[in-house]
Amino acid sequence: MREESITTSGAASVLHAAVDELERRYGQSDDSAHLRPDELAPPDGAFLVARLSGHLAGGVGIRRLGDTDRHLAEVKRLWVRPDLRRTGVATALMTAVEQRARELGYHQLYLETGRAQPEALAFYPRSGWTRVDSFPPGAFTHELATRFTKIL
Repeated sequence: MREESITTSGAASVLHAAVDELERRYGQSDDSAHLRPDELAPPDGAFLVARLSGHLAGGVGIRRLGDTDRHLAEVKRLWVRPDLRRTGVATALMTAVEQRARELGYHQLYLETGRAQPEALAFYPRSGWTRVDSFPPGAFTHELATRFTKIL
């Protein structure tokens, strides 16, 4: 696991693969209007890439959520190559992104997923995430999303 600039080909490939999968599951959307790649970059964000034998395995990003003084961040675009799912890559990515969030000074994380991602709906509670009804005021969320939080 390592942090990579969102402008590298590896990080961009993972981000595009995640968006492609979301579009296949949910249909076309304007979701990218609510996430700019530069939000997944320092100083307030990060993007982590997992590789196995030098090949892309998955990735995950974090971005600041709300005002800096609130110390909140949002996990975005967790994605693992389909042939590597259920092998621990997602768990390793989430552990690493939680650690990176602590290093960036965040105290609480949020994320959302949806009905077309049943594996994610099962994964997050097993990983210590708690379901919540809403994000902090002012944060964008999808109307039908299932939301989770985790205190670091």
